Amino acid sequence: MEAVNKALKHYQPIIMNSDQGSHFTSSQYTDLLKEKDVKISMDGKGRALDNIITERLWRTIKYEEVYLKDYDSPRIARNEISNFLEFYNHERPHQSLGYKTPAALFTV
Repeated sequence: MEAVNKALKHYQPIIMNSDQGSHFTSSQYTDLLKEKDVKISMDGKGRALDNIITERLWRTIKYEEVYLKDYDSPRIARNEISNFLEFYNHERPHQSLGYKTPAALFTV
């Protein structure tokens, strides 16, 4: 819930897609999205490829940040991963986006 609230402060999507985990089907989560007028979409069972973009993002975070470092504490890990995401979204050009950054295309 903390992550969703934080994300919604920066951007309000039209649709929020998730898997069918209990945290995504809880009334607390669904009520928050309904309150923000965000449509809810959930993947069906056995639909692993529905999240391919998210899975690729996490693969990138792991291989280009996490696996290369030995963090001394969870706080340092959070800060370093946050710095990587800032770079990934605001500085790093993406081939699939015509060599633009995600922030250049999707900033509200």
